[in-house]
Amino acid sequence: MTDTDIKKGLAGVVVDVTSVSKVNPETNSLLYRGYPVQELAATQPFEAVAYLLWNGDLPTDDQLAELRATERAHRALADNVKAAIDLLPLEAHPMDEVRTAVSVIGASDTSGSGSVLDAAGSPEENLERSVRLWAALPAIVAYGQRRRRGQELVAPRDDLDYAANFLWMTFGEESDEVVVDAFNRSMTLYAEHSFNASTFTARVITSTLSDLYSAVVGAIGALKGPLHGGANEAVLHIFDEIGTAENVKPWLDTALASKRKIMGFGHRVYKRGDSRVPTMKAALDTLIEHYDRPDVLDLYTTLENEFVSRKGIYPNLDYPSGPAYNLIGFDTLTFTPLFIASRVTGWTAHIAEQTASNALIRPLSEYVGPDERHIDGYVATEAEKAAAERPAEEG
Repeated sequence: MTDTDIKKGLAGVVVDVTSVSKVNPETNSLLYRGYPVQELAATQPFEAVAYLLWNGDLPTDDQLAELRATERAHRALADNVKAAIDLLPLEAHPMDEVRTAVSVIGASDTSGSGSVLDAAGSPEENLERSVRLWAALPAIVAYGQRRRRGQELVAPRDDLDYAANFLWMTFGEESDEVVVDAFNRSMTLYAEHSFNASTFTARVITSTLSDLYSAVVGAIGALKGPLHGGANEAVLHIFDEIGTAENVKPWLDTALASKRKIMGFGHRVYKRGDSRVPTMKAALDTLIEHYDRPDVLDLYTTLENEFVSRKGIYPNLDYPSGPAYNLIGFDTLTFTPLFIASRVTGWTAHIAEQTASNALIRPLSEYVGPDERHIDGYVATEAEKAAAERPAEEG
């Protein structure tokens, strides 16, 4: 095997088939079950998008009503989950809070036989778990932000849709329609993106026949990294560093001279720009107008134009979503947990797909360490000698 045979980061390697999503290179569109994501974000509530990812088609009115009723019945933050969050230091990253909360939810789910051999669960059980977990995440994320601000838990409302209730539980007041709409669109745009790092992590764990919660916890761990979900946090840190549009050029001069990675730009899949950006940028524009913050637009536009002109690298979804979440009122540390509340729908759709046609994911590696060597004076047993003489097996 040569260095050219090794695909670092599995770049360009097709490892399986999926019917959940794809990037259509002809239109540069991200498709969920065949639907362009920009069309879904413009026309559908997030509940309908979740149903689509799990079931393959958009719901009828009755199916949507049933899903909404189930989701609303599981919105409240369970006492044991709240207690587990309260045990964590306020300085803990919110991603650690969410990861811990999902573990507690999983450990508390005693449905099934309880045997490790049956951990994967049936398709019906896992769909129910997916809906319940998705329903519980807004309370977890919202409480995390409120706890750090010294505020009390806000109970959910069953008269509000998913996005509106999420904002209600976070801020304790009803949000204006333009804010709910922008937030709903962001949830749709973040919901799914094929075999990204966190989704692939979930599929690897699922391939061992582990349970859905373990797969989601693993995906959360992957999403925490700044090269994946943590990028939208980094965008706001960059905005805070720069301050105003007038500071963009000198800031960028310094950043590029030091070979600093500018988060919010570039994407492993998109070469002509992230197809989700125009939709999220339009949502950001509505928020900028709503909150009367032209300074945000000036900084956003100046940095984008300057970076693209110098490097030819275009923004990804994290670039407009970071300032959008900031305008809505979310703390920067809450941005990636918001990603979880959306992407859990895609993760669990992939978990179901992996389970339905499973093969243990076990790639090979090229060893480059020392040649075989031995401990002085060690004498092999007869069993070890016999094993050494057997024909080698692959894998």
